[in-house]
Formats: sequence, C-alpha cells, structure tokens
Amino acid sequence: MASVKIRLTFPEDKIKEPIIYNIGHEFKVVTNIRRADVREKKGWVDLEVTGESSEIERVVESLKTKGVKVDPIEKNVIE
Repeated sequence: MASVKIRLTFPEDKIKEPIIYNIGHEFKVVTNIRRADVREKKGWVDLEVTGESSEIERVVESLKTKGVKVDPIEKNVIE
C-alpha cells in the first residue's frame, strides 16, 4: 500500500460538491483530511490518500478532470 499527501485547491464552483466523499466511494482508497481551510468562495484541503499506487494515480487524474488543482506536499508539513 502506498500513501501520498496532496493539497487540493478548489475553484469557487466546486466548493459545495462532496468531492472527497466521492473519492472514497469511486476508488479503492482511504482518504484522511489532515488540514483544511474552506470558505464560501475558495478552499484548500491537505489530504492523505492511501491505497494501491495505480488507484491513487486514478484519483489524482479524476480530481484534475473535475477542475481541482492537485499539488504534492513535498515537505511533511502536517505532522
């Protein structure tokens, strides 16, 4: 099993969508919100995703397709 930490930045039109919830149902991964700041017009979430590497890659591509900006967290800033 692999585990990656990514920062998701949501555009205003995606703030109210249950995107992280849907990830857990569409893919064979476990999501863990480590930090977040979500407001009415913008938001970001530091998310840990655990699962098979290929499934994590599918998650990242799906997020990008939905218009969510995905950036790796290179330093361990959430522990």
